[in-house]
Amino acid sequence: MTQTPPPAEELRLLDAELWQLDRRRAQLLARRAWLIAALQPRPAQPTQPNPVISPRPETSAPGVQNALLLLGGVLLTIAAMVFTLVSWGHMGIAGRGLVLGAVTLATLAAPLPLMKRGLRSTAESVVGLGLALTVLDAYALYAVALPGTNGAGYTAAASAVLAALWTAYGRLPRTSELRLPLPAALTAAQLPLFLWATASSAGAHGVAAALLLTAAFDTAVALRVSLASVRFVATVGAYGSGTSGVLTAGALSWAATGPSAAARAAALVLLAAAIALGAAWRGGLGKGHATGLAVAAGLLAVAAAAGTVRPSLPDAWTVPVHLACGIALLAAVRLDRLPVTVRNGLAWASAAVQALAVLWALPLVAITLLGPVAWTSRAWSGAPADFREAVTLDAPWPPDTATAPLVLLTVAALLALAVRHTTWRPRALTGALVLTWAAAVTLPAVLELPYTTGLLTLGALTAVTLASPYAQPTTSILALATSTDLSFTALASQTATLTALTALTAFFAAVSWRLTSVTAPAALTYATALACATGAAADWPPQHTALLVLAVPVTAALLAPRVTDRIPIELTGAAAALLAIALATPDLPLLALVLALCAVIAAGTALRPDRRPVGYAAAVLFVLAAWARLAAWDVGMPEAYTIPVTVPALLIGHLRRRRAPETSSWTAYAPGLTATLLPSLATAWSDSDWTRPFLLGLAALSLTLLGAGHNLQAPLILGGSVLTLDALHELAPYIAQVTDALPRWVPPALAGLLLLALGATYEQRIRDVQRMRNILGRMR
Repeated sequence: MTQTPPPAEELRLLDAELWQLDRRRAQLLARRAWLIAALQPRPAQPTQPNPVISPRPETSAPGVQNALLLLGGVLLTIAAMVFTLVSWGHMGIAGRGLVLGAVTLATLAAPLPLMKRGLRSTAESVVGLGLALTVLDAYALYAVALPGTNGAGYTAAASAVLAALWTAYGRLPRTSELRLPLPAALTAAQLPLFLWATASSAGAHGVAAALLLTAAFDTAVALRVSLASVRFVATVGAYGSGTSGVLTAGALSWAATGPSAAARAAALVLLAAAIALGAAWRGGLGKGHATGLAVAAGLLAVAAAAGTVRPSLPDAWTVPVHLACGIALLAAVRLDRLPVTVRNGLAWASAAVQALAVLWALPLVAITLLGPVAWTSRAWSGAPADFREAVTLDAPWPPDTATAPLVLLTVAALLALAVRHTTWRPRALTGALVLTWAAAVTLPAVLELPYTTGLLTLGALTAVTLASPYAQPTTSILALATSTDLSFTALASQTATLTALTALTAFFAAVSWRLTSVTAPAALTYATALACATGAAADWPPQHTALLVLAVPVTAALLAPRVTDRIPIELTGAAAALLAIALATPDLPLLALVLALCAVIAAGTALRPDRRPVGYAAAVLFVLAAWARLAAWDVGMPEAYTIPVTVPALLIGHLRRRRAPETSSWTAYAPGLTATLLPSLATAWSDSDWTRPFLLGLAALSLTLLGAGHNLQAPLILGGSVLTLDALHELAPYIAQVTDALPRWVPPALAGLLLLALGATYEQRIRDVQRMRNILGRMR
């Protein structure tokens, strides 16, 4: 069924089709005209060079006009300045006033007829010159009539008068279309208050107040005036003056030592906050802009309120006071009378204060957790007097941080109670948990508890976080961090070390059924540390302690099949086995025993269907155990070390070729054969006796015959190569004797005959090599 489009749509389609037809008709007509012109006979004309295409103009006419006008205005302004400053003394008072006043009035009146004739750009340029001349008039008046007046005060009055005059000039009916007078007037209005405060010796407080009042005036102008150029100047002025005033007031507040000075500085900061809040409340600046101003207002209000009481409190309470004021901002967030942008900005300001307070407490947490690591180089040197000394062995204690736990707990409580949004609440609860844990970790050091009491506190915190079924895996990670801190701190005393490691092993082993990937490896790690500490406490040598450490890999091998996340457990067991091997290295017999036990553990693991590749590691460990035992027996024959590698390798290669007949002999047999042939050949070349070369030659001959009989490349080539090199080694003394007995000309002659023979039979030799290559290629 055909559906008829609506009339409007059908009309649009028809117009589009007609437009396409018109365009195609125009193209065809143009082509027709060109063809007609091409078919008409034309008289011969001299060849003309190709017309030169004029370059595209790089500037437009209005741009050139504006540049010329700007340059002319600048030059006239410079000329007026030179006339005023340099040539002024050549004229009398009447002439001076008459010339400069007449030029100024004429310049300011000139834009009126220019605007009537539509010469707007010229009028703007002349207005700029006229405004500059008014500044020179003010300077001339100061230089001639008021030379003894205070410069800053006169400049403040002159800038105020000029701002008023320029504003009145810019609001005249005929000049209101000019863009320069009103922005220039607002620019001049930035100076009066600041210069007045400087001239009147009002001090830093007066200067800050002047800057803030100027910022308030600029803010009001920016919010009420719709002219874009004026709003831009007002916005820049508001931010510039406001920032300068806030920095000055903040410096005064921080340097205040008494309640009176603190109150005066706080009043200035509060004025800045009121200006920012009024601008954010008034709106009209965009949502993001208003929110940013509300954030600034909230932060300034916190600084003002906290700065009032800060001089009356100890330094340790500076951050808590600011935090309390930041939390108080949340009360304003619940006021429905405030715009949404203002409430959001105040909420962000409160969050920023809380974040800064937590950031201030982080160095204390870092020292508490990382400071005890220094005990690794002074283990069992003696328990310190208190827990703070235990965590500051090589690091200084941060000053004025006694209230850090209170700050952390306050922010944690606020996160747990204030955040109700369904999306953010789980994250807030996690953050509250972490902050509460950080406060608990730092509390023993802050309170300077006795060393033993601090260890018990960390142990209790570890147990509580491990036993908690909520907020996993966060609580388990926190428990792991606490236990690490406890284990390092306990290194100061032997008894504390053994007790702490035993408790931690038991704690993590008891909860290994939950979050096995964290708790079970932690239990095995602490068990390894406990084994090492036990051996050290019993004055055992490291090689004897290695046997005790092997209990951990055994436990890991037995535990891994019974859990789902077994890789972390197996990796921990493997690390403990490597540690046992490293401890047993000084004693070769014990090293052989440890390697053999590790091989047994690996072989037992390889019995599981999903861990078959571990069998290779078991074989390597057995070989290493055999080598260690041979080294302990002072066995120097290389074959004693290589044959235990060669035999299993050849056996594995043979089994692989039985399962996959296409497997190359190089893959199956070359590694095993090379492991014995090369060391034996190297030893034979340095052996002066005949027994080893003779036996090596027999073995190589057997390999060569075996490879030839079974069409195997690897045994044939390796055996033949070793046999050849072994024969050369045996014949080398006789060859040397024959060479010495022959005349000097015989070797070159023999070489020449050999080359002649090869050259004469070159093609036959090539065919022989190709035939040998084909024979070897048919082998595997």
